[in-house]
Amino acid sequence: MKKDIQDATGAYRLPDDSERVQRVESRLRFDRGTLLLEGCAFLPPACEAFFHFDPRVSAYRAPAHCYSKVIGALKGCLDRNQAPFYRRVQFDTALPVEPYPHQRQALAAWQAAQGRGLVVLPTGAGKSLMGVLALCWAGRESLVLVPTLDLMQQWYALLRLAFPQQEIGLLGGGYHEVMPLTVATYDSASRHMERLGNRFGTLIFDEAHHLPSEFYRSIAEDALAPYRLGLTATPERSDGRHTDLVELIGPTVYRKQPEELIGAVLAAFRIQPVWVKLSAEERALYRQALDERNQFLKTQRIGLGSLQGWNRFVMCSARTAEGRRAMQAHQQARRIALATPAKLRALAEILANHPGEKTMIFTEDNGTAYEVSQRFLIPCLTHQTDVKERQAMLDAFKIGTYKALVTSKVLNEGVDVPDATIGVILSGSASAREFVQRLGRLLRRSEGKSAVLYELVSRETREERVAEQRRGLLRAETPVGGTLSLFAGSPDEPEGGLSR
Repeated sequence: MKKDIQDATGAYRLPDDSERVQRVESRLRFDRGTLLLEGCAFLPPACEAFFHFDPRVSAYRAPAHCYSKVIGALKGCLDRNQAPFYRRVQFDTALPVEPYPHQRQALAAWQAAQGRGLVVLPTGAGKSLMGVLALCWAGRESLVLVPTLDLMQQWYALLRLAFPQQEIGLLGGGYHEVMPLTVATYDSASRHMERLGNRFGTLIFDEAHHLPSEFYRSIAEDALAPYRLGLTATPERSDGRHTDLVELIGPTVYRKQPEELIGAVLAAFRIQPVWVKLSAEERALYRQALDERNQFLKTQRIGLGSLQGWNRFVMCSARTAEGRRAMQAHQQARRIALATPAKLRALAEILANHPGEKTMIFTEDNGTAYEVSQRFLIPCLTHQTDVKERQAMLDAFKIGTYKALVTSKVLNEGVDVPDATIGVILSGSASAREFVQRLGRLLRRSEGKSAVLYELVSRETREERVAEQRRGLLRAETPVGGTLSLFAGSPDEPEGGLSR
């Protein structure tokens, strides 16, 4: 029965039940690094912690990385899911490589965690192959993220070998090619992920410990990829932000220490601390420089036990003449400890004890690296070395033309270093990650190989505490019921004692 309503301007007919206005369509879409839920009258209870109402667009908004947490609860009330823009892809690897047991175990652990999580393996244990296996299992358009151009080139070469029929895109280093399988630097991805965050279903983060930084974390936050794999040898960060990896990638699903893979996967190794003494003159200069620095720190009430304290010291040192002198004194004390002639004499003895063996020498700074290069006529690699020259040096080292290389921090990560047997740390930071990365340069297995890493430490200097901090961090990383201590020596051993 039709109903008419009469008013001054005419008759209006009210619709019956069959003619009611259709409800607004509910849909989920990707919007500049977020998920936008439109046309939904109410939120499912499971989604209330992730979505917030945005009055600007009269819709609910959530961070893109929450996609896998909310999509299950939303399926019952969504008319259309327009958020993902990736497709299924069948990746069949052509690599004639049989995975090691630990790689199969790591893959199984990641799969059991629904394709989200961190795999921690030492350098040389095949993290890249683990990434290839994950790509094949996930079967989605994928993005591999790396911190350096060197690693981008290495992944590009590996993926071309693994998937010869697949075109590989590059994002970074002058390239902007977005393909179903793409390799990107962290720098480039962080600038484009607001636009590309729904383009990939799988993200692989190589050297994943870089991700929680203020600039890079948006890569994971602005992407909705349900499958995420982090690869690293040492996830821990000095600022404590490694705990954010659980939210950005997932929990640690598999971890192996170097000692656990010796023999079948990695070369046998030992770590030999070598303790050297400063001369009487050096000790006096070291003490004088520290006293001058410490007096300034005490006056300014600055403690160097934290990053914030160090930042305050840097700022204060730029404001006054006293501050500049204190910073100069700090740097002088550091140079004395890191580059004492006693270390160079110890290095000479190590080189003499291992004639003809491939040797990597690591320093904390470029100046010491150049001094070693000039003193011992050893090729030197720093961040200032041209890319082509660097590759030529590594190639010559690989074939044995060069028996030794000295480097500062440039080979810590992101470079495929040829096989070496002897490592010498002339100076380094308190970072366990740096130590493990340097150790990893020696662990590539070959028949009958046994590697030695010498750690040179100046007595009665801050280096003793730095070395102890490294040991503490490494022991803390050892799993319960795990492995023996990495260190064969102690600070109480006599000086010298350099053995083959």
